[in-house]
Amino acid sequence: MDDSLLHDLITAATKAGADAADAVLAHRQSLSIGVRMNALEEVEREEARDLGLRVFVGKRQAVVSGSDISKAARTKLVERAVAMARLAPEDPYASLADPDLLAKAPHRDLDLYDPTEPSPESLETLARTAEASALSTQGVTNSDGGSAAWSSTQWQFMTSAGFYGQHKSSGFSISASVIAGEGAQMERGGEGRSTRWQSDLPEASEVGFDAGRRAVARLGARKIASTTAPVIFENRLAISLFGPLIGAISGPSVARGVSFLKDRLGQKVFAPGLRISDDPFRLRGLGSSPFDDEGVAGQALDLVSDGVLNTWLLNTASARQLGMTSTGHASRSMAGAPGVSTNNLTVHPGSRDLDGLMQDAKAGLLVTSMFGPSLNPNTGDWSIGVSGVWFEDGQAAYPVTEITVAGNLIELYARLVPGSDLEIRGAANAPSVLIDAMAIAGL
Repeated sequence: MDDSLLHDLITAATKAGADAADAVLAHRQSLSIGVRMNALEEVEREEARDLGLRVFVGKRQAVVSGSDISKAARTKLVERAVAMARLAPEDPYASLADPDLLAKAPHRDLDLYDPTEPSPESLETLARTAEASALSTQGVTNSDGGSAAWSSTQWQFMTSAGFYGQHKSSGFSISASVIAGEGAQMERGGEGRSTRWQSDLPEASEVGFDAGRRAVARLGARKIASTTAPVIFENRLAISLFGPLIGAISGPSVARGVSFLKDRLGQKVFAPGLRISDDPFRLRGLGSSPFDDEGVAGQALDLVSDGVLNTWLLNTASARQLGMTSTGHASRSMAGAPGVSTNNLTVHPGSRDLDGLMQDAKAGLLVTSMFGPSLNPNTGDWSIGVSGVWFEDGQAAYPVTEITVAGNLIELYARLVPGSDLEIRGAANAPSVLIDAMAIAGL
């Protein structure tokens, strides 16, 4: 669909009394296939168009959305949006993005779209292959299923100030989840991979093998006594340790004062040498985009360099509230005003691989699964349920479970040591990381 629908929608909004407006049109198609125990279990096909409209009446704003894009439905959408804006409280920071910050056409081609549309039969074959590989692992006794999926999304954005941009992306994924052991000794393990291009996916059999291996590795897990010891978070989940960081440096959190890092801009937060970057322009990146969700041009940034916190993540509203400039990190859904998110977040690697980190630590906990995090956003006090492997003399000793690790993130970040095993798996990635001592709650 061309840009005429968005143009007509914005024109109608300004005629109805809006001083400014922006609109988003997203067209999504997807197909997913699920199997279990070598039998087809689920087929889901989706095709949807969603429309989002944001209007400004003075310093008041409102956002509405809908999936009906007929002319009559669009007329009601405009009427509802303008009526809601007139009743909304004033927001002195609400407005469209600064025109000088907008991405200039032609926008970058980031190679995000693979035109391949797999057939249901080919996806079913991938799902069956992944599950079969997982089930063939010695010690695996049952299956939660295998799946394969494809999606295609076109995103169009326009403002009453004259900005228009669009980008198209695709997604391909394979996953498997199985159960190892019997009775009370059963353990689950899974693996999944997602890419923009089908050719970048690993073999389905490799995904299944990793799922089976992870399930079996958890068999015989023990509980351990509470202690304080070194903790290593393996690379496939270590990025979860940095989720609270992103929340703490997001402009809206800082502007509200709900951030344990609100007074730390320009200061050393991590150990010297640590670098964390964000890049919206990674080719085929799962978080890549030629512009943010307000049309602002993105930029590759070092959020942290040599351990120093360099920047907040800012959209237009939070930047204005803080007296700063948008960093191009606006992120919005159809039904809400823009928030903030990263693009392709990377914690850069250190010099020691996972074995090296374990040898450096001598004895401690290697975390391979995490669940149920708890965070005090004002203080940085953090805890999370985990399971994994206890290691001694730098070598894996036995699996452990039903553990909670905890600490204050300001203190933990200052002692965090990145490993060398960075693997780009998603829109946020980190190597394994070592923290020399954490409180471990067990028995």
